[in-house]
Amino acid sequence: MPVAAPPPAGLTAEGLPAWLDPVHRAARSVATVGIDGLLRPPADGGRPAAVLVLFGEGAGGPELLLLQRASSLRDHPGQCSFPGGGLDPEDGDPTGDGPVRAALREAREETGLDPAGVQPFATLPNLFIPPSGFVVTPVLGWWREPSPVGPVDPGETARVFTAPVHRLTDPGHRVTVVHPSGYRGPAFLVADTVVWGFTAGVIDLILRHAGWEKPWDRTREIPLDLST
Repeated sequence: MPVAAPPPAGLTAEGLPAWLDPVHRAARSVATVGIDGLLRPPADGGRPAAVLVLFGEGAGGPELLLLQRASSLRDHPGQCSFPGGGLDPEDGDPTGDGPVRAALREAREETGLDPAGVQPFATLPNLFIPPSGFVVTPVLGWWREPSPVGPVDPGETARVFTAPVHRLTDPGHRVTVVHPSGYRGPAFLVADTVVWGFTAGVIDLILRHAGWEKPWDRTREIPLDLST
């Protein structure tokens, strides 16, 4: 069995609320046994990137911070995602604390989030997104001190919203999407939109390993209409 690598600098689980314990355990589990259902990075590398998988606590319980990309963008228009993007030179070592720095920086630039109120506590193994060539490190964080968020640049971000975990785990909000290319993957119906692709894959991975997933109908399929 592979041995988990030491956590990057800048991560601490000290003081996490009890409801995040399953997520923290899930991150350790995935780091040890490996990822499933998502693409591993190619041997020849790719461009390092990071996303912030930020858990907060709203009136309805735990929730995740997401954004929806502007429909005018050339790449992934209208698609929902975690805040994030490619590492800049000033972010530092991609194999060290660079992904943590990049995830917090991108979240601030995209949503106006105050990084001072975020406690990064774990990372998932690097994952590959073929269309962009990004090798992405998901950085898990606790929104310890929530701050106002919203689209910083409407030309890039249509909206910023939170998705309640109880909706993400509700079998009635889970479907399998069918891409025109033939791709099939897990998806979530939340906030009047469909969360699919890489973002849905990471959410699905966390829910399964945290023990939060409920049985859902994987034969319930919806086609993706990419013309809207």
